[in-house]
Amino acid sequence: VQLVESGGGLVQAGGSLRLSCAASGLSFSSYAMGWFRQAPGKEREFVAAISWRTGSTRYADSVKGRFTIARDNGKITLYLQMNSLKPEDTAVYYCAAARRAGTWPPADFGFWGQGTQVTVSS
Repeated sequence: VQLVESGGGLVQAGGSLRLSCAASGLSFSSYAMGWFRQAPGKEREFVAAISWRTGSTRYADSVKGRFTIARDNGKITLYLQMNSLKPEDTAVYYCAAARRAGTWPPADFGFWGQGTQVTVSS
């Protein structure tokens, strides 16, 4: 399984970014997917997840109303649209796939990308 994130960068507070995650090596449409992030000196935290079939979503309270997770099963790609970015959103963002196919919500995530850096300046 390979998950490759892209779209990170430097943006001013209030700006927007869209992250993408290209997946290969798994039956993408059968797996719940998620985004996590890790800020310097902090543990990795959950950001958002999307189900494999119905498109149901879940978000961390800190990003609700600002971030939107989406998937395109035809393009085998996961997205994270981030609006109204804040300096506290600065982190490395990771794409992840559920450990088991066909589960929602997933008990855990078993496949991870290498991450993409998002830096929000004040």
